[in-house]
Amino acid sequence: MRAHLGDGGWTFAFDHAKTRAGQCDFARRRITVSRHLASRFTDADVDQVLLHEIAHALSGARAGHGPAWRRTAAGIGYTGSRLHDGPIASELAPWVGSCPAGHEHFRYRTPTRPLACAKCSRRFDERNRITWHRRPATAMADV
Repeated sequence: MRAHLGDGGWTFAFDHAKTRAGQCDFARRRITVSRHLASRFTDADVDQVLLHEIAHALSGARAGHGPAWRRTAAGIGYTGSRLHDGPIASELAPWVGSCPAGHEHFRYRTPTRPLACAKCSRRFDERNRITWHRRPATAMADV
């Protein structure tokens, strides 16, 4: 990190995120990586997550994933995509739901209201209602 950011006051930490790999917090000048996902990634993947977040730090809070960020990211060696596309988030979700057509849905929080499958219908339709079940704790611990 210091090779790219110097001693500009940026710090690093692991966090408990389960649906994102990394985060660049401009207010705290802190880059974090999910400990849950980092333990499942290769070292090369973790390096790419760090480069992604460092590119955010270098290009500024308003750059988003736009052209300035892409130029900065490429310039420091980032080769990955903007988003992680692996199945990790769904593997960790404790709630699994399915619609009558068999589409799977994943949630981290207990579903509190009826939900219908968006793949089957653009609006709520009782015929496409998702049925939820909680994964056994042992299944989540093994992942």
